[in-house]
Amino acid sequence: MTGVSRLAGAIGKGLVAGFAGTVAMTLSSTAEMKLRGRAGSSAPADATSKVLGIDGFTDEAAKARFGTLVHWGYGTGWGVVRGLIGLTGIAPAKATATHFAAVWGQEAAMLPALEIAPPFWTWGAKEVGLDVWHHVVYATATGIAYELLD
Repeated sequence: MTGVSRLAGAIGKGLVAGFAGTVAMTLSSTAEMKLRGRAGSSAPADATSKVLGIDGFTDEAAKARFGTLVHWGYGTGWGVVRGLIGLTGIAPAKATATHFAAVWGQEAAMLPALEIAPPFWTWGAKEVGLDVWHHVVYATATGIAYELLD
Protein backbone atom coordinates (compact mmCIF):
# COMPACT_ATOMS: atom_id res chain seq x y z
CA MET A 1 0.00 0.00 0.00
CA THR A 2 1.40 3.41 -0.93
CA GLY A 3 1.92 6.20 1.55
CA VAL A 4 -0.95 8.16 0.03
CA SER A 5 -3.26 5.14 0.30
CA ARG A 6 -2.28 4.59 3.93
CA LEU A 7 -2.91 8.27 4.68
CA ALA A 8 -6.28 8.26 2.92
CA GLY A 9 -7.28 5.06 4.72
CA ALA A 10 -6.29 6.46 8.10
CA ILE A 11 -8.21 9.68 7.46
CA GLY A 12 -11.30 7.76 6.32
CA LYS A 13 -11.16 5.42 9.32
CA GLY A 14 -10.59 8.42 11.56
CA LEU A 15 -13.68 10.21 10.26
CA VAL A 16 -15.88 7.15 10.83
CA ALA A 17 -14.34 6.60 14.26
CA GLY A 18 -14.73 10.29 15.14
CA PHE A 19 -18.41 10.08 14.26
CA ALA A 20 -18.77 7.03 16.52
CA GLY A 21 -16.96 8.87 19.31
CA THR A 22 -19.29 11.85 18.86
CA VAL A 23 -22.29 9.54 19.20
CA ALA A 24 -20.88 8.20 22.48
CA MET A 25 -20.07 11.68 23.81
CA THR A 26 -23.52 12.93 22.83
CA LEU A 27 -25.15 10.07 24.75
CA SER A 28 -22.92 10.70 27.76
CA SER A 29 -23.45 14.45 27.87
CA THR A 30 -27.19 14.21 27.15
CA ALA A 31 -27.67 11.77 30.02
CA GLU A 32 -25.61 14.00 32.34
CA MET A 33 -27.59 17.12 31.33
CA LYS A 34 -30.91 15.37 31.99
CA LEU A 35 -29.73 14.02 35.35
CA ARG A 36 -28.48 17.45 36.43
CA GLY A 37 -31.26 19.44 34.79
CA ARG A 38 -28.88 21.71 32.95
CA ALA A 39 -29.07 23.18 29.47
CA GLY A 40 -26.62 22.28 26.75
CA SER A 41 -23.43 24.24 26.36
CA SER A 42 -23.32 27.12 23.91
CA ALA A 43 -19.49 27.04 23.89
CA PRO A 44 -19.17 25.17 20.56
CA ALA A 45 -21.46 27.62 18.77
CA ASP A 46 -19.91 30.62 20.51
CA ALA A 47 -16.33 29.60 19.70
CA THR A 48 -17.05 28.73 16.08
CA SER A 49 -19.06 31.92 15.59
CA LYS A 50 -16.18 33.95 16.92
CA VAL A 51 -13.58 32.19 14.74
CA LEU A 52 -15.75 32.49 11.61
CA GLY A 53 -16.82 36.07 12.32
CA ILE A 54 -20.52 35.28 12.61
CA ASP A 55 -22.08 38.21 14.44
CA GLY A 56 -25.28 36.64 15.68
CA PHE A 57 -28.25 34.44 15.07
CA THR A 58 -31.85 35.33 14.30
CA ASP A 59 -33.04 33.38 17.33
CA GLU A 60 -31.95 30.86 19.95
CA ALA A 61 -33.24 27.94 17.88
CA ALA A 62 -30.91 28.92 15.03
CA LYS A 63 -28.00 29.14 17.46
CA ALA A 64 -28.91 25.72 18.89
CA ARG A 65 -29.00 24.18 15.39
CA PHE A 66 -25.64 25.75 14.61
CA GLY A 67 -24.25 24.41 17.89
CA THR A 68 -25.44 20.91 17.03
CA LEU A 69 -23.85 21.12 13.58
CA VAL A 70 -20.58 22.34 15.12
CA HIS A 71 -20.64 19.57 17.75
CA TRP A 72 -21.03 16.82 15.15
CA GLY A 73 -18.57 18.36 12.70
CA TYR A 74 -15.98 19.01 15.39
CA GLY A 75 -16.17 15.53 16.89
CA THR A 76 -16.15 13.81 13.52
CA GLY A 77 -13.29 16.03 12.32
CA TRP A 78 -11.14 15.27 15.37
CA GLY A 79 -11.33 11.66 14.22
CA VAL A 80 -8.87 12.64 11.49
CA VAL A 81 -6.34 13.38 14.22
CA ARG A 82 -6.97 9.89 15.66
CA GLY A 83 -6.34 8.48 12.20
CA LEU A 84 -3.05 10.34 11.90
CA ILE A 85 -2.03 9.17 15.37
CA GLY A 86 -2.86 5.63 14.25
CA LEU A 87 -0.38 5.96 11.40
CA THR A 88 2.46 6.36 13.90
CA GLY A 89 2.12 2.73 14.95
CA ILE A 90 1.90 3.42 18.68
CA ALA A 91 -0.17 1.05 20.77
CA PRO A 92 -3.94 1.65 20.67
CA ALA A 93 -4.17 2.64 24.36
CA LYS A 94 -1.38 5.19 23.95
CA ALA A 95 -2.99 6.46 20.75
CA THR A 96 -6.29 6.95 22.59
CA ALA A 97 -4.55 8.76 25.46
CA THR A 98 -2.71 10.99 22.98
CA HIS A 99 -5.95 11.73 21.15
CA PHE A 100 -7.70 12.59 24.42
CA ALA A 101 -4.85 14.92 25.42
CA ALA A 102 -5.01 16.68 22.04
CA VAL A 103 -8.80 17.13 22.08
CA TRP A 104 -9.15 18.17 25.70
CA GLY A 105 -5.97 20.24 25.69
CA GLN A 106 -7.18 22.16 22.65
CA GLU A 107 -10.49 22.91 24.39
CA ALA A 108 -8.72 23.95 27.58
CA ALA A 109 -6.52 26.37 25.65
CA MET A 110 -8.89 27.71 22.99
CA LEU A 111 -12.02 28.52 24.99
CA PRO A 112 -10.20 30.92 27.33
CA ALA A 113 -8.12 32.31 24.44
CA LEU A 114 -11.36 33.12 22.58
CA GLU A 115 -12.89 34.49 25.80
CA ILE A 116 -15.70 31.93 25.57
CA ALA A 117 -15.04 30.32 28.95
CA PRO A 118 -12.73 30.99 31.88
CA PRO A 119 -9.68 28.75 32.36
CA PHE A 120 -10.66 25.24 33.48
CA TRP A 121 -8.93 25.59 36.85
CA THR A 122 -11.61 28.11 37.84
CA TRP A 123 -14.54 25.78 37.03
CA GLY A 124 -14.44 23.67 40.18
CA ALA A 125 -13.50 20.01 40.50
CA LYS A 126 -16.96 18.63 39.66
CA GLU A 127 -17.27 20.58 36.40
CA VAL A 128 -13.72 19.75 35.33
CA GLY A 129 -14.32 16.09 36.17
CA LEU A 130 -17.51 15.98 34.12
CA ASP A 131 -15.87 17.72 31.16
CA VAL A 132 -12.88 15.37 31.29
CA TRP A 133 -15.24 12.39 31.59
CA HIS A 134 -17.16 13.33 28.43
CA HIS A 135 -13.90 13.75 26.53
CA VAL A 136 -12.60 10.40 27.84
CA VAL A 137 -15.83 8.81 26.58
CA TYR A 138 -15.27 10.47 23.19
CA ALA A 139 -11.59 9.48 22.87
CA THR A 140 -12.20 5.92 24.10
CA ALA A 141 -15.15 5.33 21.77
CA THR A 142 -13.23 6.86 18.88
CA GLY A 143 -10.22 4.65 19.64
CA ILE A 144 -12.31 1.50 19.89
CA ALA A 145 -14.13 2.30 16.65
CA TYR A 146 -10.84 3.05 14.93
CA GLU A 147 -9.38 -0.31 15.94
CA LEU A 148 -12.57 -2.20 14.99
CA LEU A 149 -12.44 -0.77 11.48
CA ASP A 150 -9.39 -2.88 10.61
